[in-house]
Amino acid sequence: MHSLINLDVDQFYGIEIEEFPAQIAQVAMWLMDHQMNLRVSEEFGMYFARIPLKASASIVCGNALTLDWNEGVAAEKCSYVMGNPPFIGAKYMSDTQRADAAHAFGNINNAGLLDFVAAWYVKAARYMKLPSPLAGEGLGERGCIRAAFVSTNSITQGEQAGALWSWLLAQGIKIHFAHRTFSWNNEARGNAAVHCVIVGFGLGDVAAKTLFEYDDIKGEPHAVRAANINPYLVDAPDMVLPRRSKPICAAPEIGIGNKPIDGGQYLFTSDEKAAFVAKEPAAAPFFRRWIGADEFINGYERWCLWLGDCPPEQLRAMPEAMKRVLAVKALRLASKSAPTQKLAETPTRFHVENMPTGPYLVLPEVSSERRLFIPIGYEQPETLASNLVKIAPNATLYHFGILTSTMHNAWVRAVCGRLESRYRYSASIVYNNLPWPEIQIPPNPPFAKGGTAAPLNEAHPPLKKGGRGDLIEAAAQAVLDTRALYMNPSPSGGRAGDGGATLADLYDPLSMPPALLKAHQALDKAVDAAYGKSGFKTEAERVAFLFERYQQLTSLLPAASSGKTRKPRQRGENT
Repeated sequence: MHSLINLDVDQFYGIEIEEFPAQIAQVAMWLMDHQMNLRVSEEFGMYFARIPLKASASIVCGNALTLDWNEGVAAEKCSYVMGNPPFIGAKYMSDTQRADAAHAFGNINNAGLLDFVAAWYVKAARYMKLPSPLAGEGLGERGCIRAAFVSTNSITQGEQAGALWSWLLAQGIKIHFAHRTFSWNNEARGNAAVHCVIVGFGLGDVAAKTLFEYDDIKGEPHAVRAANINPYLVDAPDMVLPRRSKPICAAPEIGIGNKPIDGGQYLFTSDEKAAFVAKEPAAAPFFRRWIGADEFINGYERWCLWLGDCPPEQLRAMPEAMKRVLAVKALRLASKSAPTQKLAETPTRFHVENMPTGPYLVLPEVSSERRLFIPIGYEQPETLASNLVKIAPNATLYHFGILTSTMHNAWVRAVCGRLESRYRYSASIVYNNLPWPEIQIPPNPPFAKGGTAAPLNEAHPPLKKGGRGDLIEAAAQAVLDTRALYMNPSPSGGRAGDGGATLADLYDPLSMPPALLKAHQALDKAVDAAYGKSGFKTEAERVAFLFERYQQLTSLLPAASSGKTRKPRQRGENT
């Protein structure tokens, strides 16, 4: 009967940082061994049990990131490494955890961006590279250790993917299988669900690779064979997206809106604005509508007292406004930052000023992961955008069409960073690396400087009739027109009026109007045609296609094109 079972608990080794859980793990291994023995008994019709308990797992109470794994289990005796490391974000580690992670990371570039779980990947990779007599078997020159970890999905997204996987790939690590994002919780009281991935990897390649896809992140996966699994868990060539200062295609550059550094002194709710103007009527002309991601998506009003262009004689005649200016000056002088202290010299101005003179496209920096489409749209120059949105002053309807398409949204979901589980849109990783269709539309302003701004649903100058770009513009305009039917735009410029729907209403997957969904589907058809591809069965297929196009585009770029991101422009410079 012993010949039927090739595995015993004494073949398992573990590391647990706390003593009581280490003891629980010891007992849990015996219980699991007993359950498996019962399975064997049922399968072969014979009772089998290993009692009395003679073998036991070796569970060490210690710190997995500072202990030498090779001293616990020599690398040549190890076949598999697996675990469920702690889910702690890079910004939320304690000083002790940060020191432990730094010990594991060593001199890896940009390691400060990495979540705690990434340290186990690095530790496993170093362990795999130790000399081993078990080399060969198609798994690299060093040995045949394979590893798999349950991880937060952040290590396969945004800047973290570049920081971690550029180093792992350089060590010869290849992904052998992966579960794409799924929702997991441990059923403990008060324990929030997290979005996880499982990544199986080793030194060298294997012929059979499997991706586990989740149509419902709370449901069961289905297996898909893959030719290759890259760091973003897509069937595409191995690559990591660098931070870029400019788009890889001919597209308008985007940047943040305005960053006041005012301690909230210049920002008002509608009620606060009304109270302020009642005290100081002369200040009314200097109020501008103010939007961040939340205001833009949810359609509520905030206001900014913009005094940067206020003539000095008028400013001195407004005592309430002067109180605000003095408060901002004091706030900046009290800062520990020398550049912020320097800004105190001009307290009516912002740290970053980005105020287009014509209609501009707004891309919320943070948006709910529940939405199929990130709500983006045009705003008028009278409205000031905050640094919580990205803006594109020179975006045409063609650019709007590409950016609001399923193709672009699939790219965002695959490569963007996350704030909790929400999308966090970036210029340097997401937008500047986006592979646009071969149609290249010059990023000219949709309206001449100083010209009259069009309302939200008015078409921009069209492309040449009959082309694929023209079809995208027409479909994009149809999306804006359909939105306008529900948003009741005010005469002054395209925001939700009393009783009108907000972008949050329109893009909630449960309340999205069928007419708007139909308009997006027509836009998707035009965008897919521009890319020269159609009939995508899954979002993963779209992303794999975009990575292939990205590889084609970047192979033609000079190496210098992917340098460091430049500093934000300040004081009214265009972005």
